[in-house]
Amino acid sequence: MDYQTITLEITDDLAVLTLNRPDVMNALNAQMRAEILHGFKTAEGHARALVLTGAGRAFCSGQDLGSDSSAASLDLERTLRDEYTPMLRKLNDCAIPTVAAVNGAAAGAGANLALAADVVIAAESAIFLQAFTRIGLIPDAGGTYWLPRQVGMARAMAASLFAEPVSATQAAQWGMIWEAVPDADFDSHWRARAAHLAQGPTVAYRHLKEALRASHDNSYDAQLALEARMQGKCGDTRDFREGVVAFQEKRKARYEGR
Repeated sequence: MDYQTITLEITDDLAVLTLNRPDVMNALNAQMRAEILHGFKTAEGHARALVLTGAGRAFCSGQDLGSDSSAASLDLERTLRDEYTPMLRKLNDCAIPTVAAVNGAAAGAGANLALAADVVIAAESAIFLQAFTRIGLIPDAGGTYWLPRQVGMARAMAASLFAEPVSATQAAQWGMIWEAVPDADFDSHWRARAAHLAQGPTVAYRHLKEALRASHDNSYDAQLALEARMQGKCGDTRDFREGVVAFQEKRKARYEGR
């Protein structure tokens, strides 16, 4: 695909997908959603870790309300079902670790796109804003799913009702994101974090993600059984054997992702 609204770079097993509409703070339109979905699929097939970030001063300002079609006439249910859901499901189900490197404002669907990643690293100047009630809507793009799980019902409710910005530092303190990083260190920091994941035990990462997410619905006994099954699969990998040998030889493991 010839991308017009994103860029995708894959180097040393790391894919970096950059939302690239800086003139509109990387607002999401139909073309961009389709390109993001395609980019996620490409990264999953050709890299061992994926970073999602934004060009310019914002990460993503959410739905593009100034696009060609009138915002008030949007078929919101169809748009969410047919365009947002496939994109968000691919990010959630991605077989490789995903990192949202939030370089600036993440608002509305843009905030919830970031929160769907496995790990969120934000610049300290970034903010997260559930802006939906400002225009008479409820949080979407997975916001009503992720927020209560990440920060608890009281904070999720107030952040959504008041539609007030949450700073990156506050988001990290709440457990909404993994960490907030000084702006001067942000780029080098997320790249180092992502490179670590790209060189890690990819199969184990995939099963780890599946196991943690299944725990929301499983009983304790069901989760123990799932752990046993998935650990058996990890134990059959070349990476497990390499990890053990590296431990015994007191050196850094050289994982191949298989």
